[in-house]
Amino acid sequence: MRVALFSDTFLPKVDGIVKVVCLLLDHLAERGVESAIFVPRMDERQCYANTRVISVPGVTFPLYPDLKMAPPRLSTYRELKAFDPDVVHFIHPIILGLGSFLLAKQLHIPTLISFHIDFGRIAHYFNVGPLNLGFMEYLADFLTPLFFNWADYSLAPSRQIQRDLVTLGCRNVGLWGRGVDAERFHPRYRSNAMRARLSDGHPDETLLLYVGRLSVEKSLEHLRPVLENVPNTRLAIVGDGPLRDDLQARFAGTNTTFMGYLHGEELSQAYASADMFVFPSAIESFGLVVVEAMAAGLPVVASRVGGVCDVVDEGRTGYTFDVGDVATMIDGVRRVADDRAYMAEMGLAARAFAETQTWPSMMDELVTHYERLAQLKRR
Repeated sequence: MRVALFSDTFLPKVDGIVKVVCLLLDHLAERGVESAIFVPRMDERQCYANTRVISVPGVTFPLYPDLKMAPPRLSTYRELKAFDPDVVHFIHPIILGLGSFLLAKQLHIPTLISFHIDFGRIAHYFNVGPLNLGFMEYLADFLTPLFFNWADYSLAPSRQIQRDLVTLGCRNVGLWGRGVDAERFHPRYRSNAMRARLSDGHPDETLLLYVGRLSVEKSLEHLRPVLENVPNTRLAIVGDGPLRDDLQARFAGTNTTFMGYLHGEELSQAYASADMFVFPSAIESFGLVVVEAMAAGLPVVASRVGGVCDVVDEGRTGYTFDVGDVATMIDGVRRVADDRAYMAEMGLAARAFAETQTWPSMMDELVTHYERLAQLKRR
């Protein structure tokens, strides 16, 4: 079986979408599935795992410099036709993906779209000068069912997103969940040295952890009242992004440590060396970091976005709250922080759940969808 993939973002960029795409390509290589991925040109990479990387020249997107606008070219059509895939998987098409969707239809290749970004809601967090782009929500909500219904099948990353897509009018929406590498994110990586770094030399206090992009839709400013209202707590923020300078100013004078990006074993140590994971984000498609924290043995206090309600068992592995409900978030943190035995019990339960969420099983479900769609081409 041959699978062609289209993604508007890829390495060397690091984010949740790229992480899922790379895990998928690794899995396809292990399963012996021949694959090629079409992406905007970011570097001179020509191969990843056993997947051929076909780059399309593009220009920087002014509102989001990490994104390249790369409309398909005649060479894209020729490459796709020559590869002759059994199915084409579009990783939430934007510029390259939407244009290439038409090419796949022209070549009568079965198509699958997976949802990864809620463009309609995230538009409210971007501005062009004094103009807020929230009005783009209506365009996104109009286009989403148009393209998702044109595909032969579509996949949502969480039950909440699946319900949202159906509400918009999308049909044939399946579920492609998210897994976790429970060996990479494991309590055994707990490190006294890392805990000292994260807590700025105060390892005996309750250490809250956030991991992710520092951007406006993550609502990280809501964590300051937690520090002010729950005694003896400290916050470590791992990650970077356009809001870092503003956040450092907002959290000045609080028990907050900005760690920047951490990778590899350092990231594993950061998860395992904290006491609790806090996640106030306003918008997520899933929230991979939540399951990574659970795998490391951390209770979670998170907003009800993306896949959070799919993975957090209320009162057993963590607490959830409505987006923007700071009072309930503070209450959840306090409940966990006030009882060390309860915190440890929740951490064990979180770890036990995370061990059931394996990437190979999630990816095999996707390969099953590929095989089913490939039969359409054979017929």
